[in-house]
Amino acid sequence: MKHEYSVKPVSGYVSLPFAAIFLAGAIVGFAFEIIWLGSILAILFVLAVFGYTIVYPNGSCVMVLFGAYKGTIRENGFFWVNPFYTKRKISLRARNFDSEPIKVNDKRGNPIKIGFVLVWRVLDTYKAVFDVDDFKNFVLVQSDAALRKLAGLYPYDNFDDNVEEIALRSGGEEINDELENEIRDRLKIAGVEVIEARINYIAYSEEIANAMLRRQQAAAVVSARHKIVEGAVSMVQMALEQLSDKMIVDLDEERKAAMVSNLMVVLCSDKDTTPVVNTGTLYN
Repeated sequence: MKHEYSVKPVSGYVSLPFAAIFLAGAIVGFAFEIIWLGSILAILFVLAVFGYTIVYPNGSCVMVLFGAYKGTIRENGFFWVNPFYTKRKISLRARNFDSEPIKVNDKRGNPIKIGFVLVWRVLDTYKAVFDVDDFKNFVLVQSDAALRKLAGLYPYDNFDDNVEEIALRSGGEEINDELENEIRDRLKIAGVEVIEARINYIAYSEEIANAMLRRQQAAAVVSARHKIVEGAVSMVQMALEQLSDKMIVDLDEERKAAMVSNLMVVLCSDKDTTPVVNTGTLYN
């Protein structure tokens, strides 16, 4: 497979005097009715003009002669090349692509909407021009395909705290790095460099958004209750141990159970509890 190679053509300012001479000679030839000389010099002037090209900063010019690749100009400036060259300007500047959210299915089959932003630029002008039909459209299509593939490999969210599984919503840099690598592999054939690729939008599709919101809320409540019960058990255990160690009161198993029950109700209740003062003994 061929690759880009740079060339440095003749400065356009060097050839300007020759173009001026051709033009002046053509005018003189026609003025003195020397038609053949005027015609030849006019043709030479036109050819000289067709050979001029300007390359702007962070730009390039791919040159082809009758189907044969003749190199790429990467230096910015005013140049003169073979007038029979077909010249195509390719920008080397960084470009942004902010995709519209697309609807796909995640690993669990849930419909989601996901979008991303891509920063890219042309690295190899030969591949961009000759290895793909339209490198701009190629970038858009392959980036979309990479995003769809990534979305199908992971779930939108992980509701089971006991399972260590990467999710699209919480994967962070790991998900973004995998997306960037996938796009980079796909765009190598087009000579395109991927500077950055990041997911910038992700949400459940409208038809299941409400159901998934209730599921997230339920999972959050269960997780919170789990932490509350875990903390309450630790506090009850600490209370019983300190009462026993400091010999404040001697409780039998039945009263320990009652105390544990009362403390768990107080600590785990989601509403304020109303205390009842026992003015008698523990057994009355």
